[in-house]
Amino acid sequence: MARRTPRPHARRTAATGQGCRVTADGRGRAQGGRAVSGQQWFAFVESNTTGTGREFCAAAWARGLRPVLLTRDAARYVYVEQDGVETRVLDTGDMAAVLDHCAELLRDGGLAGIASSSEYFVSTAALVAAKLGLPAADGDAIARCRDKETQRIELAAAGVPVPRFTAATEAGQAVRAAAAIGHPVVLKPVLGSGSVGVRLCRDAAETRAWAAELLGRATDERGNPVPGRILVEAAVQGPEFSVETFDGAVVTAVAKHIGPEPYFVETGHDVPAPVPERTAAALGDTALRALAALGLGWGAAHTELRLTDEGPVVIEVNPRLAGGMIPVAVRAALGIDLVDAVIARAAGQPVPPARDAAGRAAVRFLHMEREGRVTDIAGLTAAREAPGVVAVGINTAVGRTVRRTNSFQDRLGSVVATGADPQQAGARAWDATRLITIGQTDPEERPQHENLAGPAQGAGGR
Repeated sequence: MARRTPRPHARRTAATGQGCRVTADGRGRAQGGRAVSGQQWFAFVESNTTGTGREFCAAAWARGLRPVLLTRDAARYVYVEQDGVETRVLDTGDMAAVLDHCAELLRDGGLAGIASSSEYFVSTAALVAAKLGLPAADGDAIARCRDKETQRIELAAAGVPVPRFTAATEAGQAVRAAAAIGHPVVLKPVLGSGSVGVRLCRDAAETRAWAAELLGRATDERGNPVPGRILVEAAVQGPEFSVETFDGAVVTAVAKHIGPEPYFVETGHDVPAPVPERTAAALGDTALRALAALGLGWGAAHTELRLTDEGPVVIEVNPRLAGGMIPVAVRAALGIDLVDAVIARAAGQPVPPARDAAGRAAVRFLHMEREGRVTDIAGLTAAREAPGVVAVGINTAVGRTVRRTNSFQDRLGSVVATGADPQQAGARAWDATRLITIGQTDPEERPQHENLAGPAQGAGGR
């Protein structure tokens, strides 16, 4: 059976406008506020540009720490200016540069910990923390896990159920692999996050075209170089879930809502997943087996699975905290604050127990209806005051241009709501999203060279 978590503390927060979050005990960070002299630094190596990144900074402030974002481009982050987050601009793809900056922070007032909510930088954060003698996960294990081919090989060798898969380095090889596996197949980058570049291919023509598209990309949406290698895997049928874990123990299973094929854009989440206890236990057990096989188990992990007639199949293990506002929903439903737990663990501080909570929560996303420049955002107050709503997030800003990427970047906003049951929580969250309107001008003509996987301006990036 899955081992259950010792239930870390739930830090109750209330949104007080886009740029301020205040905790139930009165601690918080006002928009544009200044750090208190004597606070230790807490460094973030990049961040999610959406909800969880902002939550991480709020949690660090609430613990009396001084968050600083190490980033190539602070303009990517809507919340940085709104919340007064301090930044350091450097090449975060250069581990030596990150190490130098963190060592400087250690000398300048002390450095309590290092973390990242971004898939692309969790390994760097862990490796740098370890070099400086700070609490950290196994950075090498994280790096191996992040390579989806290596991850599949290690899971399969340990007997953990995964889809049939083959790596390909050219389009013809991908077509042959798909024929051997059997269509439909899923093509994805071996390094990536947020469903960027992930697509269902139903036949050889679609497989060849999408493989050529992926293999033609030199960088990801963050500007990091990518290997000339993609994954071709069987399309597993069945509902999708995630299992959230902390320190090698199951926190909860989460039900996913997925948009229309051929893409895999998440449209919402239900916490906890409305499934029988036996099913939840099977999902949790499979996730823990996967983590053990990969040498993971320190801190947070987010494992995605499909539930087939034969049982759970691991789609991906992500060696980081979940995005997509899942941690906010977990806090609202179960009283477990995973964001706060990550900060506490990385800072070497105790992880307090859970608090009372609503029991059920849901996340629903506000997706872009068309491309264009954002001219107006309205209805946020009405959404925040709607029944059951505990969090409203906006992932864009007036003046930004949003481009469709068929990934998580298409989500312009989110609502988290609680309810007496999954149906009520979901309905409340969905109804609140419809109170929000985002005005846009007609899109400018897209430059021919623009990378569809990651716009220079848009809803964000992980």
